[in-house]
Amino acid sequence: MFNLSIADLTTLALYLLGVTVLGLLAARKVHSLADFVMPRKFGKAFMLMHGFGTSTHSDQAVSVASKTFTSGLSGIWYQWMWLFATPFFWLIAPMMRRFRALTTADVFRARFDGSVATLFAVMGLGKFMMNIGLMLSGSASIINAATDGALPPNTMIFVMTVLFVIYGMAGGLSAAIVTDFLQGILTLLFSFMLLPVVLNAVGGLSGMKETIPALFPDKDMLSLVVPGGIGVFYIFMIALNSLLGVVVQPHNMGTCAAGKTEMEGAVGFMGGTMLKRVCTVAWCITALAAVAYYQGHIEDPDLVYGSMAREFLPQILPGLLGLFLAALLATVMGSCDSFMVASSGLIAENLYKPLFPGKTDKHYLTVARVASLVVVAGGVVMAYQQKSVVELLEDLWMINSMMAMAFWLGIFWRRTTPAGAWAATLGAVITWWVTSQTGVAAWLAGTFHADAAGIVRTNAEGLLEVSLPWKMLFYIVIGFGAGIVVSLMTKPVEEEKLEHFYNLMRTPVQPNEEIPGPCQLPKGAIPGPRRVLFPNSNWEVPVPGRRAVAGFLAGWAMVGLIIAGVAWMFAH
Repeated sequence: MFNLSIADLTTLALYLLGVTVLGLLAARKVHSLADFVMPRKFGKAFMLMHGFGTSTHSDQAVSVASKTFTSGLSGIWYQWMWLFATPFFWLIAPMMRRFRALTTADVFRARFDGSVATLFAVMGLGKFMMNIGLMLSGSASIINAATDGALPPNTMIFVMTVLFVIYGMAGGLSAAIVTDFLQGILTLLFSFMLLPVVLNAVGGLSGMKETIPALFPDKDMLSLVVPGGIGVFYIFMIALNSLLGVVVQPHNMGTCAAGKTEMEGAVGFMGGTMLKRVCTVAWCITALAAVAYYQGHIEDPDLVYGSMAREFLPQILPGLLGLFLAALLATVMGSCDSFMVASSGLIAENLYKPLFPGKTDKHYLTVARVASLVVVAGGVVMAYQQKSVVELLEDLWMINSMMAMAFWLGIFWRRTTPAGAWAATLGAVITWWVTSQTGVAAWLAGTFHADAAGIVRTNAEGLLEVSLPWKMLFYIVIGFGAGIVVSLMTKPVEEEKLEHFYNLMRTPVQPNEEIPGPCQLPKGAIPGPRRVLFPNSNWEVPVPGRRAVAGFLAGWAMVGLIIAGVAWMFAH
């Protein structure tokens, strides 16, 4: 049945039953919108697995494997783009927790005004639709390949959606975090299960490193950095874009702030995502082994991971392919449920409540649960589109950062105004759209010889386009520039509002503190002093504490070890 054995089907059924029961049990403690969107009660272990599970999903394995299959080892940067941003997560998570917000839109309201919060909510919903669509599409591709077409992608997209909606609507973020503990373990299995058997089939690392150069004598398939392809500038720009944009991915408010205090968020956010960086190595090496095994020939690179699972796992042990598919579903459900909950918070808290204030908690909770279906439906529509996983991923990288310039200007520069935040966002969006036009790319190539400088390239369809890293550079620079210029031309934010906002960031979170509402300090809390690097200016760059510096340096040490380990493997 479905090209799966009885053992495979049994394994799948046990996983689906177990995760649904866990999620529904967590729903018993959800009584209000705050319980549903931001429980703030989890310890380090749960936050670690939540950070890992939410950030890690099978479409990423698909994109890395697909890009690695066509570009070689440098394809690892399709997920390692976050690697150099990861140490900063140790600093970002406590800041996000101190906001004491339900959603990231609450932060924009506290710093600017309701219009900027609404803008973020609307754009955040668009991000979630694309993100959910990307994950469903990538996972369906693997399942389709793993079952040799017996489970068509469109059917699996529908089935996976129903599964995470059932317990996500009932239990909210609590259900997502509880189930992420199990799903995180399965995600680790998914990442490493294929690696040893595929490597064995090609003679190990040494056999793979002998075979691939012979297959592609004109391509440097075993280099981390490829000039003219995924080179230093490319890596720098996608890493910078990722660092700027991570704070305005709406679900990361929950990833950072659902713990008891700031420390849980820091451990979960940096530790969980660092664990993902290690998994990325496994995806990449598995794909390189597939290059050697298939001799570089496969019809659709997006199907590499699933094709290898179908070919190798049933030979080892009955039920192992079912476990692989269960782990794959875990990677999807562990992220989609978090995205769904965060989107419902944006709708209920930031779009619905301002229009219909004064309702009961039960009423807003019902709105949140119903609203989550809107974004999920949009994600399903995105998943049914015909773009490849890699193309969807590249679009998502850029969409994720459209409001990043407004956020960081608001954090570090007191002079930033609501009009400046709008200008920064619209400037980035318009620049992204303009640089996506073929005519603009042709004009750049003809006027500035931009093709020779790598600014413009020819895509797979033979059309000129602005290359991805240059497109990012253009909208980042123009976004920041527009925000600064318009802020200087418009009325400053009231000093009282600014002080309230920065007092949130200066006041450490205490265990079990009770707050009167989003972005509010507990009654009787005494804000910390203003300790900034430039005290006699409008710049709010805080002086880091010892714990912040220690964790940040530890993060960089881990980054160095991961890169050195991969470089060593391919240097010998």
